[in-house]
Amino acid sequence: MRNPPDSAPHRLGPYELVRRLATGGMAEVYLARREGPRGFAKSVALKRILPQFAADSDFVAMFVDEARVCARLAHPNIVQVFDFGEEENELYMAMEFVDGTTTARLLRTSFTRGEEIPLEVTLHICLSMARALDYAHHVRDDLGRPLALVHRDVSPGNVLIDRDGAVKLTDFGIARAAEIERRTDVGHLKGKMGYMSPEQVLGRELDARSDLFSLGIVLAEMIIRRPLFAGGRELDVLMRIRDSDLSAIDRAPVRVPDDVRAILFRALTKEPQQRFATAGLFAEAIEEVLRRRRMQVTPARLAQLIERWGLCERPSGSEMPPSSGSAFGAFGEEEENTTRKALKRPDELPDSTKHSYRVRADDGTNIGPLSYPNLIELFATGRAAVKSQISRDDSRFRSAAEYPELTRFVTSPALRWDEQIPRDAHDRGKLDRSRFVATFFRLAVRRETGALILREGLRQKKIYLVDGTPEFVASTEKKELLGEYLVTRGQVLRMEVDMALAMLPRFGGRLGDALVGLSILRPIELFRAIHDQMIERVVEAFSWQTAEMGFVKGARSQEETFPLGVDPFELIARGFRAGYGSAELDLLLRPLQEEVIEPVRVPPVRLETFRLPDAEQAVIELVTDKTTLSALIAKASVKKIADPDDVLRAVFLGLSCELIKSPKWVLPPSYKPRQVAVDE
Repeated sequence: MRNPPDSAPHRLGPYELVRRLATGGMAEVYLARREGPRGFAKSVALKRILPQFAADSDFVAMFVDEARVCARLAHPNIVQVFDFGEEENELYMAMEFVDGTTTARLLRTSFTRGEEIPLEVTLHICLSMARALDYAHHVRDDLGRPLALVHRDVSPGNVLIDRDGAVKLTDFGIARAAEIERRTDVGHLKGKMGYMSPEQVLGRELDARSDLFSLGIVLAEMIIRRPLFAGGRELDVLMRIRDSDLSAIDRAPVRVPDDVRAILFRALTKEPQQRFATAGLFAEAIEEVLRRRRMQVTPARLAQLIERWGLCERPSGSEMPPSSGSAFGAFGEEEENTTRKALKRPDELPDSTKHSYRVRADDGTNIGPLSYPNLIELFATGRAAVKSQISRDDSRFRSAAEYPELTRFVTSPALRWDEQIPRDAHDRGKLDRSRFVATFFRLAVRRETGALILREGLRQKKIYLVDGTPEFVASTEKKELLGEYLVTRGQVLRMEVDMALAMLPRFGGRLGDALVGLSILRPIELFRAIHDQMIERVVEAFSWQTAEMGFVKGARSQEETFPLGVDPFELIARGFRAGYGSAELDLLLRPLQEEVIEPVRVPPVRLETFRLPDAEQAVIELVTDKTTLSALIAKASVKKIADPDDVLRAVFLGLSCELIKSPKWVLPPSYKPRQVAVDE
């Protein structure tokens, strides 16, 4: 069956399609009716794949997955699936029809009417959602094995309210279950942007606690009656979610009661392990508030509210709009990203696509002719600089600073590669592999702000830190340039990068903005790519064997930055593990084989902060008194907690980061012993 006009009666299998209820990106839902003998009739919500996607094998597989998951769910707060069938190669799913409204419409109506949603109504809705999630998270298969189900799209549009005030969670279309083969990779976009968890934004593996963060967002928005994370550019929204920025709660005109606030701040904690462990505990916390306040929570109160606000009246027109509102949530307040205003027709491309360039090298030879993207690559990799002489379309050679299309590359401190490391830079000199980790640690523990510069000919890297945490990393390595990085990851095509590079003048010289503006990347894809790229650039620095280095205190990149949101000490441990091999560590630690190693009584950073593998953490914990490296290796072997390589890694990192110490361990030259309360 294909998509006939709504005015004519249609059928799909045994179901008569009465009217379309909603249309989403790849599927649509109809009110349908199935009749049987002796006057039997049943109304259902019938979901089917849009015709244009019916041949998409990946989407069909996801649709089948949804049906298989939902068939196992039987809970009063979850929309039930009654039937799944196929008619003329078209799949459909018959679900419980909820005649009512959505929490998204409830939120929007509250906002437009200027009326608060009663607290008991808010708590009733969120308590119902928590119970639904607790059931879904613990559901098992026919053999009793946990499905490990994660909804991944808990948002107001997926919370239905029927006329009698019953609350039902729906749309498990992008749910993740352990037993179901996933059609998409970890890290791909799933869920609505304004209701993602921090780990979802970063594309990390999710568990049930991600849904609890999303539920916390819904609870917060129902009380403050405004988006929790929305406002400004999409990339700003993603950063606020990643950092769990709850300032909107404090700025809201509605005061959040202290007992509810405590629930919110626990559910919306950035680290999953600090949230409620289960949805059941979330539900118990809500129930405790209800008991303490002696609130009578019944579906009838919610039913009265939606009737009084006219939310059960069907909107005019044959189709109901998607219930979730904008990408940012139920309020429809998504602001247009200005970069999306870029013109894309060939006759509207910027002038840079029509020019060719030549670069005069220091020895007087000319490089070119070059396209604008090729010229930008020369600047990005340090082969052209502020002092370079540039000719456009065979005109006379002029300073690069005279070309507006090169402004960013000749004015940004982070992107200028023709300057030497200042003489007064801290730790200026040859890179010392035995002390590099300690140098980086010192910058982090002292919460230094400035630029750590590594320079080896044209190969250069600048790591900008703010309060000891890397904020921006510039590199001349071609493989580390954003365009190359995205091509290598398979996120974009090289021709798309070239097109975006040609458009740079219209986007302030920023490739990421151009890729988003041309709709080549979605903002969340750019955000994740930049986040991963910056981390990899920092980690790669730990593999440098030779270079001139120095730390320029107070230096700032003056670039638009996306702070990594990663603990610097965890990043140090990650870089160390990637950059130092066992053979090198054996060589570096050989002088300490029989020298004293002992614990630091008051380390500047807790051992757990580094998130070391269990074996390496166990080695550090073994150092409870004076010992030697050789004795430690033997002891770890006898206790079967670590092999010699684990011991070497643990000891080197421990010495570099002041978790353990040795009189023979040489600290960086500018290091000053920290002052502690306990005499070590």
